Amino acid sequence: MDTKTSPKIAVIGGTGFYSFLDNPKTISIDTPYGKPSTDIVIGQVNQSEVVFIARHGKDHSLMPHKIPYLANIWALHSLNVKFILAGAAAGSLQGEIKPGDFVIPNQFVDRTRSRNDTFYEAGPVTHMPGTDPFCDYLMQLAQENLKSHNLSFHQDKTAVIIQGPRFSTVAESQWFSKMGWDIINMTLYPECILARELEISYLPVCLITDYDSGLQGQFETVTVSKAVDLFKRNVETMKSLFLSIISSININYTTTSHSALSLARF
Repeated sequence: MDTKTSPKIAVIGGTGFYSFLDNPKTISIDTPYGKPSTDIVIGQVNQSEVVFIARHGKDHSLMPHKIPYLANIWALHSLNVKFILAGAAAGSLQGEIKPGDFVIPNQFVDRTRSRNDTFYEAGPVTHMPGTDPFCDYLMQLAQENLKSHNLSFHQDKTAVIIQGPRFSTVAESQWFSKMGWDIINMTLYPECILARELEISYLPVCLITDYDSGLQGQFETVTVSKAVDLFKRNVETMKSLFLSIISSININYTTTSHSALSLARF
C-alpha cells in the first residue's frame, strides 16, 4: 500500500474503542520518538482512506501519563493525515452534563505535568497559538452529525486534563467545577497541541462516563468499573457517529490548522 497517495483522516480510539474499518491492513511504524502505542490500522470508510490507532495500546496496557503521544502523532503525520477525530472518555464536572452525553469541547485547561509536549524542543523556536485549540471545521461537522443521530450533546465546553493515573480528590474536583470547567479527562493534552504543531486538524469527541468526585452527594460518582461499563455500552453508538462524521469530511478542505506554523514562528 502506498501510504502517501492522498490526504487521510485518522481516528484515535480511547477506552474500549478499537478498530472499526472496512478492509483493514495493519502496518508497523518507527518514529524518531519511538514506537507508537500500537501498530497502525489503515482501512476504508466509504471512499475515504482512514487510519486508526488505539491510544492506550491494543490491550489497554498504557496508562494516560505513559502514552507515547509524540510517537502517535508523528506516525499519523508520516502517513499524511490531515484530520484527526479523537474519541475519549471523560467525567462530568457540572450537573447538567450527564453520563451518556457527548461533549465537544472548544477549550482546554492543562493540569498535567512533565509530559513532553512539543516536537520543537531543539528548535526552531515555535510558540503555537492556543486561542482556538480544536478544529472549527470538524467541530461543525460533529455537531451536525450529533443532531442527525438525535444524541444528547453539549458544545462550547472546557475540558480540564489531569495527569492521572489517579482520579481527582473531592477538593480538586470541586475547584475545577467552581472555576467553570465542564469535563475532566487524562489524555487530550498534549495530543491536541502536538497535532497542531504538525498542522493536523484535531477534534476530541468526548463521551461522559460518570460524574466526577466533587459532585458526590448529588450524584453517583466515579469508579473505574462503572466508567468502563458505560463506555462499552455506548461504543457502537460512538462508532456510528464517527462513521457519519468521517463521511462528512471533505479531505480537500483547508483549515487554519493546516497552516498553523505560519503563526507560531518569527
